[in-house]
Amino acid sequence: MDQTADSGSLRIIFAGTPEFAAQHLSALIEDNQNIVGVYTQPDRPAGRGKKLQPSAVKLLALENDLPVYQPPNFKNSAHVSDLASLKADVMVVVAYGLILPESVLNIPTFGCINVHASLLPRWRGAAPIQRAIEAGDTESGVTIMQMDQGLDTGDMLAKASCAIESRDTATQLHDKLVDIGKPALLDTLKQIVSGQVSPEPQDGSRATYAHKIQKSEGLLNWTLDASTLDRKIRALNPFPICYSELGEQRIKIHQAFVLEAHSSNQPGEIIAASAQGLDVQTGQGTLRIERLQMPGKKVLPVADILRGYADLFRPGTFFCAIPFCSIAEITP
Repeated sequence: MDQTADSGSLRIIFAGTPEFAAQHLSALIEDNQNIVGVYTQPDRPAGRGKKLQPSAVKLLALENDLPVYQPPNFKNSAHVSDLASLKADVMVVVAYGLILPESVLNIPTFGCINVHASLLPRWRGAAPIQRAIEAGDTESGVTIMQMDQGLDTGDMLAKASCAIESRDTATQLHDKLVDIGKPALLDTLKQIVSGQVSPEPQDGSRATYAHKIQKSEGLLNWTLDASTLDRKIRALNPFPICYSELGEQRIKIHQAFVLEAHSSNQPGEIIAASAQGLDVQTGQGTLRIERLQMPGKKVLPVADILRGYADLFRPGTFFCAIPFCSIAEITP
């Protein structure tokens, strides 16, 4: 990347889909960058009515009168030609969700750069925020990367880091990464203009892969230890939200933490139920649940839940300890 731009106004194509991407597009807009086109995934059905819903990036682009393109992929040469006609200097890609072929990567003068929500090469892939929390990492960050044909394998142009606190959810870490990612992106664009970028190859031997989150991962296995369950609950909030079966009810668990207390109760057993929360025995240690959601109801503190469902959560009652079990199988 040894070229330099003729002026401080790069012609930028932006490609992204979810809120994380929209926040970075907003930073470009607020910085008066010259955005010549916005690419985002096609509208998807969502909600109970399954009506087509535009992405967060599309909504922001339309609000700011930016041209929007939504090809399903780039297998059609006409879509590649449309992108080439924008004569972009650089393409900024943030959680776009589509694989860019070499024919697209080579179109902008300075290629395509990606804002990735991890400290590469750790957590390449689709769900770096969630997997970092789930694994118990104490640090995360944003990497600005020169894209190549591999999956998050390109040379690193900039990094910014932040701490993962012991009670951070995926939502909270997402917001931290947005806060450090936006200035890192703007600084990188300035370096591209001035020819001061210093690409750093990734050490592939240190790479880990952040697999896409599946809804089925939300089902809790109470035979696991309390720390593992706590990390999973935080990692899968706000999606898909962890849950467990209690009787015939599917209970969503939005907030919990690990207690120091230990007991000899069985995994999944409710040890205590109070305004402070539900204390549940795990495979090792105790987890205190603070916020729950009953089927079809709002998320509430346990203190409020107990006013209407005290008998359901009485001590000695069991959450289903392992996936696809019945209460009879785990009750001593």
